[in-house]
Formats: sequence, C-alpha cells, structure tokens
Amino acid sequence: MQLNRLDVADTYLVTPQVFPDDRGHFLEMFSSPAFKEVVGHEMNVAQVNCSLSVKGTIRGLHAVSLPGQARYVTCPQGAIIDIVVDVRLGSPTYGKHVAVELSSENRHALYLAEGLAHGFAPLTDEATVVYLCSNTYAPGREVQINPFDPDLALPWPDTGAELLIADKDRTAPTLREAAERGLLPTYVECQELYAQLNGLTLDGENR
Repeated sequence: MQLNRLDVADTYLVTPQVFPDDRGHFLEMFSSPAFKEVVGHEMNVAQVNCSLSVKGTIRGLHAVSLPGQARYVTCPQGAIIDIVVDVRLGSPTYGKHVAVELSSENRHALYLAEGLAHGFAPLTDEATVVYLCSNTYAPGREVQINPFDPDLALPWPDTGAELLIADKDRTAPTLREAAERGLLPTYVECQELYAQLNGLTLDGENR
C-alpha cells in the first residue's frame, strides 16, 4: 500500500494494492510496516469504531483534545466524502481542509494525526465507516466544530436527502469561536507529541 501526504499537514491518503480474481478481490486494509515507514511511528490501535449512516447524514466536525486521537478511516460499504480540517493553532495549514472520497470501490483509507478534526457524509443510500483509533473514547475531551462554519465553507454533498445531524454538531462553535474559548490544540503541542511518538525530540534529535 502507498501513503501519500495531502495538503493538510499530517494527513495521508492510503491507497492499497487490490488483488482481483474470479472470486472477488483481496487487499490489506492496514499494514503497520508500511504505515511506520511513511509516518515515522507505529499506530497504536486502542479502539476500532464502526458506524452506519444514511444519505443526508453529516457526522462532525470532531477532534479530541491532546493527547488526542489519531484516526485511520475506511469505508467498506457504500461511499462517503471525508473532510479533514486543520484546527491546530499556529499550523501552516490552519483552517484549511482536504476532502477525499472513501468507498467500497476505491478501497482508499485516510489517516489523520492527533489534533486534526474531521467529519464525513454518505454519498450512497447507506455507508459503513470503520476507523482505527490510537486512543479510546474519552468523554469530556471531545472538540466539536460546526460543520457549516461559513469561514470554512466545506464542500458537503448536496444529495437531495433530508439533512440529518446531531444537535451537538448543529450547535457547535465555529472555528473562530472555538479558538476564542481556548478549545483548540496548538501546532507546537502537536509537533511535540508527534516527535515523542517518533522517538525524537522536537529538534529532531533521537531520544
């Protein structure tokens, strides 16, 4: 499999090698050696989540306050658009987003490091999303950003279906409001965490 950096720092698109035959096909959805070679450290999988969403649903934008929760997202059934937003104060890509399609046809996956926010919406009548998480769910450490923040202007799909969104997401603060309330991680804090995961100090020296 290949991991390619996307325009939001510390976000990667994962493209697996698919082996088709007359029975169907086979692929590796996750490879720890391939992941470590590109990202620089192994992904500690502490929790695996699975959600089913119907067309019209928007889930997100969600992040987790540090030490955070890195996520490795796949869509084994149906198709979604997944949008990653950089909410790390001081990041060179702060406030920017990338949108990728994950589906049972392309078999792509998406990795986003700790401190980043993401959300997704189905492009098909139903979509199943499975994601590996580096830490377990921690009530009280969730960070929600309004998916309809006009400053972000995210490209949510217009499927014609009734909009379905949780109250906590509909009433979540904008990115600017979240920053003013002190809810967001800083880029420096996140870089320190990534360096620790890679066994380095922030200046790149081995520990």
